Amino acid sequence: MPSSLRLRSLSFAAACLAAAGGAQADYLWLSRDSAHAGSAVVRVGELDKTALPLASVVAPRAFLAEGKDLPLTAESDRAVVAAAAGADLRATASRPGIEGDKATLTRFQARFGRSETKAVNDLELVPTEPDGNTFKLVWKGNAVPATQVNVETSEGWRRMLKPAKDGTVSLATPFPGLYVLEVTARVNGAVTIDGKKYDEVRHTATLSFEVPR
Repeated sequence: MPSSLRLRSLSFAAACLAAAGGAQADYLWLSRDSAHAGSAVVRVGELDKTALPLASVVAPRAFLAEGKDLPLTAESDRAVVAAAAGADLRATASRPGIEGDKATLTRFQARFGRSETKAVNDLELVPTEPDGNTFKLVWKGNAVPATQVNVETSEGWRRMLKPAKDGTVSLATPFPGLYVLEVTARVNGAVTIDGKKYDEVRHTATLSFEVPR
């Protein structure tokens, strides 16, 4: 990691995650492929909207907790991942852009499954117990509070979760289907990543899981 980003880790956790929230935007999310057993799907956009073209992000990657990369088959609006059922999956991608006169970088980080209680992505929502409904937000190995976590489901049910005093968020799962939890945070101030300067870096993380019928 570039030193300029590493030096901002603690201030990011304290200042940026406290300001997380606002209008929901695009995110990267994972789900199991119902048409093909042993596969998962990576999509960009929002759960209740048409998926964005996969070409709208760069360097998509899918992997397991130990870091093993998984094969990706890119399609127009998704990527299919060969992954055995049972394991929690991760995926990442980036999207550089310009907003006004500012160079921005969005780092998308997704997770499917809630059996593991250890974070792998830089920014990740993690269950406090296997398959639990209470989650903590982790930034580079440290638990940090977030002011807001957005929830969408395949049944059209939406919620906005606020943290408890200990910084965790809890979610009831009253009906079966796919649940997607999303949180976004920003790094304040310019940073240099891979030799390019960005005026703003956003981290958008999702945790998705299925509640069976």
